[in-house]
Formats: sequence, structure tokens, C-alpha cells
Amino acid sequence: MFTTAFLDIPALQSANGEVQLPGSKSISNRVLLLAALSQGTTTIHDLLDSDDTQVMLKALEQLGCAVVRSTDPAHLNSYHVTGLGGHLAPATAARTLQLFLGNAGTAMRPLTAALALLGGNFEMSGVARMHERPIGDLVDALRQLGCRIDYLGNEGYPPLRIHPVTTAQLHLQTPIPVRGDVSSQFLTALLMALPLVGRQQDVTIEVMGELISKPYIHITLELLQRFGIAVKNDSWQRFTIPAGSHYQSPREIHVEADASSASYFIALGAIAAGKSSKPGPNNSTIHIDRSVKVLGVGAQSIQGDIRFVDAARAMGAAITSGPNWLEIRRGNWPLQAIDMDCNHIPDAAMTLAAMALYANGTTTLRNIASWRVKETDRLAAMATELRKLGATVEEGADYISITPPADREAWRPASIHTYDDHRVAMCFSLAAFNPAGVPVRIEDPKCVAKTFPGYFEALFSAVRPVPGSVPVICVDGPTASGKGTVASAVAAALGYHLLDSGALYRITGLAATRAGIPIDADHAGQIAALIAQLDITFTPDQRVLLDGEDISLAIRSEEAGMNASLGSALPAVRQALVQMQHDFRQLPGLVADGRDMGTVIFPLAPLKIYLTASAAQRAQRRHKQLIEKGIPATIADLRADLEARDARDMNRATAPLQAAQDALLLDNSDITVEEAVAQVLAWWEKRQPFAAVAAHSQASA
Repeated sequence: MFTTAFLDIPALQSANGEVQLPGSKSISNRVLLLAALSQGTTTIHDLLDSDDTQVMLKALEQLGCAVVRSTDPAHLNSYHVTGLGGHLAPATAARTLQLFLGNAGTAMRPLTAALALLGGNFEMSGVARMHERPIGDLVDALRQLGCRIDYLGNEGYPPLRIHPVTTAQLHLQTPIPVRGDVSSQFLTALLMALPLVGRQQDVTIEVMGELISKPYIHITLELLQRFGIAVKNDSWQRFTIPAGSHYQSPREIHVEADASSASYFIALGAIAAGKSSKPGPNNSTIHIDRSVKVLGVGAQSIQGDIRFVDAARAMGAAITSGPNWLEIRRGNWPLQAIDMDCNHIPDAAMTLAAMALYANGTTTLRNIASWRVKETDRLAAMATELRKLGATVEEGADYISITPPADREAWRPASIHTYDDHRVAMCFSLAAFNPAGVPVRIEDPKCVAKTFPGYFEALFSAVRPVPGSVPVICVDGPTASGKGTVASAVAAALGYHLLDSGALYRITGLAATRAGIPIDADHAGQIAALIAQLDITFTPDQRVLLDGEDISLAIRSEEAGMNASLGSALPAVRQALVQMQHDFRQLPGLVADGRDMGTVIFPLAPLKIYLTASAAQRAQRRHKQLIEKGIPATIADLRADLEARDARDMNRATAPLQAAQDALLLDNSDITVEEAVAQVLAWWEKRQPFAAVAAHSQASA
């Protein structure tokens, strides 16, 4: 979605709507590995499509699993995985496989244990942060079992080299010890791997110390049961895999929606989905009841993070639920500060820290030491970024206390550094509801792809901005000045919507011609009436649809351009298109390309560009475009036509082509498209309230 290093979220006002959650990351990668270890083919429905699952899928294919994605349009997130049956193919076992696992702990740790017992040669690595995430306690447990694993970098951390062992070389008679107070993923990894070698006898795992994140172990045990492994759980301290256990494919399994992802929308409802009223006709009052409905997960979920619902209720959220949905409204306001042990919801607890910004006192979240060994040191990261907003924060070894900004004036616009951590990015998007009405910048918004690639689209579909807060960048200029190319690139870079106003006039001209309506003043009323009936769609891949028909090429002809110019000179036509153009102003922002965007349609836009180029240069560019399309043309004729259009556009009585008084002039006669785009983005950066804080943030990161 984004090609810039940031996303600016305007001030938000309220929330209302439904959100379909993606599949659970924790369940998705567990199910993928269990399917890979089983005999037969497992069809997995609603698999999360994210960075973490993609690296797991690639790894499984390298191991020899057949992975086929469904071609059914209704089930594009369904996969057919044919497992290994607990054994590597001889050709695979004979060579060293190099597996790159990005920053996916849910892939690195379980695969480490499984591959250590499968009998092959492997090298496992990831991104730099993965090489800082401890794995020593899991490796120690596997070495005590008899596995042969070497560190290729720092002791206790990936990358790893795994050597083959036989079942006869393993020590299965005594309990296998593993620490439980660092990461539950170590125990999960052993639980999923040991059925590979425990067919002849019971295999026992003994947890050393307090087991953190028990709900995630519960997920593992539930899924193992689905694949034929009935683990005996003795008070969360000893886990026994019975003799004779072996993986059996359930043939078909559905992945629940992600309960951790639900936390952001539960918080959204608690913060912004309140009841309100407004004046109605004849002195009446219209009552508005807003709610956020989360689809795909309900109160009976097997995921531990569903208990975030209880924490949100404690802070004041009003929540109802069904088997596969949650509906959230604002209850108490402001929210209630809480003091809570969050060991049972370590990931979702981060969202409580964001909710604390709207509480009536100091919120303390305890027993969250595991935050320090996640995608980043989340305790330090949350403390740092919360302070940027104006909160008072105390950070301890395993707790964080947050006191919100004292008043409206204490809130500050902040550029949030996300540390390549998806949860940091999603948590701080909620800060855009601040009472000061200041925007929030999310640096590196692409990091949400780890678990929720469509997060910001889902958020924007359910929220309403403060009126007038959605930013607009206007790019005006004469025909063939390159404004369409520049505007499209700027919109793509910022993740903004694009309004090609010229295309609207071209579409109008095409529709009028097809309807047999002359494009002149005598028929302007008929054309205006026709506009109200048009079903126009601009697709993300830059196609233009009219009543479902792709007219992208049809509106780019010279005739269509001439008709657009004629229609744009008719006041009734222009007025009919004004509201349509205003409707394009949607979150997170808009880049509007045309001839009167900055002067008439969006006169209060914070950045207006008047893009121009010499007539000679514009004629050459247009000539090149037409020749590449196989359309004959001469430069002399094209230049004469462009100059005639310029004169007509500049001298028309309604909304003539001219630079807005506060527009910045950009002559791109002698610069590349990339240079023009870079200049617009640089100007935009200077207009935002984040310039200084962003520079400081990047310098200190």
C-alpha cells in the first residue's frame, strides 16, 4: 500500500461499522506445520495471508511439502498441504537446506524443533532482529534430548545449523526440561516436534519455572488434538505425549480470525463508538448509536487473547458477543484506569497501553517481561512512543505505568517509530482520536503486513475523520504537463486516494457521445442529468470502469480529450461533477489532479502544485505516448492542439485554468518524473507538523 516511510493519520472523530478480521497468525503457522508433519493432504481454510505465513509456506515447500493455493474465488485463502508423514524424502535429506524465516518467531522456533528431529541438514536464518531474539533455552532442551545444533553467530541466538540424528541417539527416557518463563513458543515447539519420535514410549516435557502465556499453549494443545495427538497436561508443569502418538490429518480445518487483531477494534469501539444526537427536521432530535462489530472471532475462541474482552470491559467498554462476532460500544467515558496482571494476554496487552491514553488516571500493566524478547523490546518501545504523545510513563523490568496527557493542550502531534513491529504500528493508530485534534504519523506502516496486511484499510473503513481534517494535495496544470503521472505516483507513495478530475470530464464526454447528446451549451442540462446516473469506478490498478465496462483506453483518445475540454467549459456540467469530486476526499488523504483543484474544488488544500512544462516538451511527450500505442501523430499538430486547448482552458468563463495564489510552481520541462515526485513529497513533508519530531525520531532510532 505504501512506498513512503510513513503514513499520516488525520484527526479522527468517531467509529461505526463492521470489520472482517484476518486469520490468526498463531493458529495459521501452527496448523501449517502440523499439516506438513502429517500423512496425507490437509485443506486449510481462512489461512492468514501475511509475511509470517508466507515464510512458513516457503519453508514447507523447501522441505518437500506440496502446497497448492485454492483457485476458487470464494476461497482464495484456502490451501491444500500434502504432508511429509514424519519423514523427509531421501533427496531432501541428502542436501543442506537453507531456510530464511524473516522475523517470524512462530516459524523459527517450531521449525527448529521439528527439523532437529526430522533427520536432515539445515541452516536457519532471519532478519537482523530475529538474530537478536533468544532461542537458547529451546536449543538447550533439544541438545539434552540428543539433537545436534550449532550457533552460526552469537551463542543463544539464530542463525542455526542443524545436523541429522536418529531416534536411537535420542534420550527419551527422562523428562525433557525447558524454561517456561522466557517464551511459550519454546514449549510449543517441543510439543509439536516430539510426536515425530515418541511412538514407542511416552515422552515427557517438564517446564522449569513459571510458564508464561499459558493461553498460547492452550492453542497448541487444542490443535494437536485436531491432528491426533492427545497430550496429557499436568498442572501446566508436565506435559506427556503418549506412546503410539502419530500425526493424522483432519483433512480439513478452519483458521479462526485473529483475537490479537481483534483487540485494536475492541479498543476502537471503546474509544470512539459512543451514542450521540444531532438536530433533525422540524425541531426533532436524531439519535445515533454507533458500534464496531468484529467478524470472525467470538467469546468462545480457543485463543487466549480473547480474554482481552474482559480487560476492555474493566476499562469501560460495552461488549456483546456471539459465536463468531463481537460488538463494541463506548460504555464509561473517560475509560477507567486499571492495574492488571497481563501474563495471560501478552500481545493484546499492548492495546491496553493505547487505551490508557483515554483513561481517567494511571494504568499499570504487569507481568509483561516477555515484551522485551518480541519483534522489538516492546516495553522500551511503548514507553518511548507514549511519551512523544504527551503521556507520563514509568517503565520497569516487567511492567509499564501510563498516565495520559493532562489536558487537551498537553497532547502533541507525534511521529511514531514502529521498530519494524506490527503491533506498535497498530496500537498507535488509535492515538489519532486524541482530544487535541492533532494527526499522528506512523513510520514504516508496511510493517503491519506481518499479521494484518489490510489493517489500515480496515481501520479507515470504520472511522470518521474530524471534518476538514483529511488532507488534500492538488496538482493542477495544462494538458500533457505530466500532472497525471506525478499525481498518481505521489498518491501511491503516500497511500492516498487519487482523483483524476480530467478523467471525469473524459468519461462525461464519452457517455454523452454514446447517448447521442451534443456537447454544447444548449445540451448542458441533459449532460448534467446524465452525470447523476453514471456508475464510475477507479480501480487500484489505475483502470477506469463505467457501468462495469473498462473504458481506460477509450477515454485516452484525442477525441475524448477534446470532448472533455468542451464539457469542462459548461457551468452546469462542472457543477454536476463538483460533489462527485468532493466525495473522493477519503481517509487517509487525497491527491487531486486537474485544472481547478486548487482554485475551485479544494481551495483550502494544504498543498497546491501548479505543474507545467513548455508546449514543445509537452508535444514531444504526447507524441511519444501515442506512437507507443500505435496511434499516428505529428509533433507540429499536437503542439498546435495543445496550445489551442491551453487558450480555451485559460480563457473560459467558469473556473479558468490558472495557478492558485498559494500554489507552488513546478516546471518539469527538464526534470524526470522521479525528480518531480520527490519535489512534491519534500514540499508535503515540510507542510506537516511532524518534520522536526520525525527527524529526531530517526536520528535516535
